[in-house]
Amino acid sequence: MNRRRAVVAALAALALALAGCAGLPTTGPVTPGLEAGAEAGEPDFAFRPDSPQPGATPQEIVDGFIRAGTGPGKDGQWSVAKEYLAQGTRWNPTARVTIDEPGDRVYSSSAEDQVSLTVSHVADVDDIGAYEPSAGEPLKLDFRLAVQPDGEWRITEVPDGLVLDMSQFSSVFQRYALMYFDPTWRFLVPDVRWFPRVNAATYVTDALIDGPPAPWLAASVASAFPDSVSVRPSVPVDSDGVAQVELDASAAELSPDTQSRMQAQLEASLADARVSTVEMTAGTTPLDVEPAATRSTRVSSLAAVQTEQGFGFLNGDEVDPIDGLTPAMRQVDPLAIQVAPDRDFAAVHVTSGSNVRVQADGDVFEFDSRPGLVDPTVDPSGYTWSVPRDAPSTLIAFAAGSEQTPIDNAWPEATRVSSIAMSRDGTRLAAVVTSNGRSAVWVSGVVRKQDGTPSALGEPLLLDSLATENASVAWLDDITVGVLSGIGIEPEVVELTVGGPSAVTPAPAGAAQLAGGNQGTMRVRGAQGALYSKRGSTWPQTGAGILVLATQQGTPQ
Repeated sequence: MNRRRAVVAALAALALALAGCAGLPTTGPVTPGLEAGAEAGEPDFAFRPDSPQPGATPQEIVDGFIRAGTGPGKDGQWSVAKEYLAQGTRWNPTARVTIDEPGDRVYSSSAEDQVSLTVSHVADVDDIGAYEPSAGEPLKLDFRLAVQPDGEWRITEVPDGLVLDMSQFSSVFQRYALMYFDPTWRFLVPDVRWFPRVNAATYVTDALIDGPPAPWLAASVASAFPDSVSVRPSVPVDSDGVAQVELDASAAELSPDTQSRMQAQLEASLADARVSTVEMTAGTTPLDVEPAATRSTRVSSLAAVQTEQGFGFLNGDEVDPIDGLTPAMRQVDPLAIQVAPDRDFAAVHVTSGSNVRVQADGDVFEFDSRPGLVDPTVDPSGYTWSVPRDAPSTLIAFAAGSEQTPIDNAWPEATRVSSIAMSRDGTRLAAVVTSNGRSAVWVSGVVRKQDGTPSALGEPLLLDSLATENASVAWLDDITVGVLSGIGIEPEVVELTVGGPSAVTPAPAGAAQLAGGNQGTMRVRGAQGALYSKRGSTWPQTGAGILVLATQQGTPQ
């Protein structure tokens, strides 16, 4: 594991430990998140930085200012940090967060009134809360100071933003998911952001209603909130976890369907902000609407497998059949299987090298016979996706009874693709690619027409670099991509938050296939067909005799 990945993995562990992050909801009502006696909107733990000390040197003032970035205060205004600034000095604390390695900060000075800070940064969070990993290269920040009338040094020129190390960041900021719809209005799609824990409901609501989706995802999602609707700058949350979201009066004129979708987006987006109930108003007029129904992306808790007994769900030592698919699968010799959400078909990579579509009614279609194909993947609109390893730009999607659909803008900078996996909501395609001689994990938004027909991929988002192209990718839940790398050598599983840090876990010996479950759970097929399920940091064996570990794209509804 390289140094940057080790640091980012530690960040992920700290974020989970200190933030208490739970899996994102995929269906159902908002769940209360307040502890007894806790006040809504305030974190359970807070740093309390020191004010400037009399007689402090310029370097001590800058160092104190940086340390004060850990304390937003109850009002979220970073009042203590502003004590280090000269009167009239402008500074926006949330314009950017530089996450650096602890212990690597180096101060220097070229003049008495100038101080520079060099850090080894592992990630950045921009002004919309979007997280981006960094290569760990040094970053230099320059400060200018002046002696004030009281004889004390204060900062007069300062770069916007905060500098926080790993543990500080996970205490001051938390992961939230802005929830948008897919173009068919069936699924809620998470757009992960990082906001201060203080006043979280206001940050989340403002970003959802008045801000755009992340640029890489914008063309693949829809919002029920029209541009004409705005939200009051503050979203109060009372001690019972009830959030008051006041929209302008024009929201009352929107259709009931639109209002219901707005309610669904708000409830799901605020679920991690200690909100149990969302009360939406148009001005002072309550909008008494139920949230729109959405489709869950949960999968069966049982592993879908191919064994000598046949294909189905592993239940103890038995394989429970799947109506239609179990007998239909006897017609093929599978190497990889992905089951559609309604279980009416499966996309299968067979021993001949082709990709076929196995229907629950017994029909089998060979939809791609090009040489060197990767394992196919399935979306909820009924399309199967396929691409040759050495021709990434020739990605196609296929629906039963239709022609192959070429996908525009399919990784134009990639020379090779080793694995692809569609998110269960059909809005994002993850891939292991090689570009400029380097292997990496990319995720791209899927651009579709309103009827669900795919047309193109958006610009990819880099999730992480890999040491080898010998890797496969799978979605572990709605926001987490798992990558099984080092197959056949020293296998490991890299868990990548789409819009967040990564974590690395050694995989069982001989690990060859990876499948996700619910809320980040995962299984791998290891040597001699052993099945392992991850529990904490261990991999207890939960099955044997597995020929193929299938992936699932949902459950029938």
